[in-house]
Amino acid sequence: MERLVCVIIGYVCGLFQTSYIYGKVNHVDIREHGSGNAGTTNALRTLGFKAGLITFLGDCLKAVFAAFIVRKLFQGSHLDIMPLLVLYAGFGTVLGHNFPFYLGFKGGKGIAATAGMILAFNGTMAMIGFFTFVIVVAITRYVSLGSLLLMTGFLIEIVILGSKGVFHLATPYLYELYAVSFLLTALAFYKHRQNIVRLINKTENKLGKK
Repeated sequence: MERLVCVIIGYVCGLFQTSYIYGKVNHVDIREHGSGNAGTTNALRTLGFKAGLITFLGDCLKAVFAAFIVRKLFQGSHLDIMPLLVLYAGFGTVLGHNFPFYLGFKGGKGIAATAGMILAFNGTMAMIGFFTFVIVVAITRYVSLGSLLLMTGFLIEIVILGSKGVFHLATPYLYELYAVSFLLTALAFYKHRQNIVRLINKTENKLGKK
């Protein structure tokens, strides 16, 4: 039951669609412009740097907020599986961001929300993910490639750190942590499936291109 509660908390937090709200304030429906995606990259391309930055921070912080609520709620009863519960909250946040019910389940791709979840989950992993994303995008100018490698690195780090006992979880919970991490990564790849095709065909838009 506590897992379901964490997912619901995350989903409710994830419903705060930063780019959509910012666009509406400026009389623009972000889903009708650019890629049609309600996320950071499309906000940056269609509404400018300020919109992209605000969208990233908003989508990132809602995952941090979800993790904060979960920690406060379960710190007295489920401290032994707190990393797992925080991950469930992050998963729920990504679901809320990607599939908001009030927007016809058409949201973003969840990378900024996932970045916030990683930040709340483990600071070292967040730093590694940040530098991975920045270096890949700086070299290739493909945001989608940076996002996919960020998620791949996240899954690898979870497995490596988990096997070294960093998360202090009993074996069944550790495997559950791996499973949720895999679902998060698989969801990111699914949401980027069209980007992957364009990357293969070398037709993907580069950062800086309108």
